[in-house]
Amino acid sequence: MDAPKQPDLDASATVHPFRRSTRDADADEGRFPPFEGQTGGAAAPIRATPFVLRDPRSIPRRQWLYGRHYIRRYPTATVAPGGLGKTSLILVEALAMATGKPLLGVRVPEPLRVWVWNGEDPREEIERRLAAACIHYGITADDIGDRLFIDSGREIEIVVARKVGDAVTVMAPIVEAVVSEIQARRIDVLTIDPFVSCHAVPENDNGAIDKVTKTWGGIGERCNCCVELVHHVRKAASGQTSYAVEDARGGSALIGAVRSARVLNVMSPEEAEGASVPSADRRRFFRVDDGKSNMAPPLEKADWRELISIGLGNDTLDGPEDQIGVVTPWTMPGLFDAVEVSDLRRVQTTIAAGEWAESVQAGNWAGHAIAEALDIDADTAGGKTKLKALLKTWIASKALKVARQHDARNGRAKPMIVVGEPA
Repeated sequence: MDAPKQPDLDASATVHPFRRSTRDADADEGRFPPFEGQTGGAAAPIRATPFVLRDPRSIPRRQWLYGRHYIRRYPTATVAPGGLGKTSLILVEALAMATGKPLLGVRVPEPLRVWVWNGEDPREEIERRLAAACIHYGITADDIGDRLFIDSGREIEIVVARKVGDAVTVMAPIVEAVVSEIQARRIDVLTIDPFVSCHAVPENDNGAIDKVTKTWGGIGERCNCCVELVHHVRKAASGQTSYAVEDARGGSALIGAVRSARVLNVMSPEEAEGASVPSADRRRFFRVDDGKSNMAPPLEKADWRELISIGLGNDTLDGPEDQIGVVTPWTMPGLFDAVEVSDLRRVQTTIAAGEWAESVQAGNWAGHAIAEALDIDADTAGGKTKLKALLKTWIASKALKVARQHDARNGRAKPMIVVGEPA
């Protein structure tokens, strides 16, 4: 395999991997983005700008492009452990944006022009994943039109910054070539997957990572587009089972510099139990959380995705067809999805027939009565979580209530669960 095309950074170079001369870009080398009004290398004046309050209705709305993640003029980030399905997610979202179809349940106001650069996989692998998604979602070439672009880092290397000696140098010819291509193709969203492939600076150097991320932010500003940066998480700490955006590998400056950051987490054993998903299948499911809010949404409110296997039909005499994982929307079952009024009546009958304590530590905890009535396994973490939620909800709705009563098991008065308003 030929090595990736490398740009000639010499000022005399006239050929660039993006097919644009670097002569004009050389004038700006080392000082991207260019400062307005700067000429002849002279320092631009710095003046404080007075604030003038204007009619808020005249201020343009934020230009969200897809959900509340992709947004014009900003870099955004997706953080996830390896092998979870982040690249498959990115490609299905790219298809949704390019076709204008709500493939994952996210409304797309209008078809967008999307460029996906994958720094690790060969072009054929990207094509396999896109083809599988098109098969599953019934997408045709006409649906995509000329709005989707894919490139591999094995063919075209995009490295916007390098450590040169003790300094971090922005590769202005590369930056200008990317800007030129985005503008020529009228790209709305550029995805860089993974982030580590777009720079050659120390990952743990916050100053260096800040410079790289803000370089992409400058590209987004100049091109009026969104730049999505896909990044890995660091190695999990002992006992760690889930990740936050703060677990992004390397310097924290990446997360600090992006407008929106989200984190992907595989379904936990407890979540699988609560959703009645077999433990062997739980790794096919993952949740997408907004990491900038520092507050995960309730399970039934999170965005969940499922990876399903799609055959390409490319089997030959030498072997079977390729099976490719495609990301699809999935909904976490709600607490009361399978609970009816008749179930509540059975719970009330069971509660009325015994003595049930409010405390989960008690041997006669009321959750066991609910488990008996609804055939829920109270010995599993998922089952216990569901029982606690059901009990809390029915107390709030007054179907059950807490009363201080004598407990025959220990001869003391304590908070007990009794029947409230009949169902």
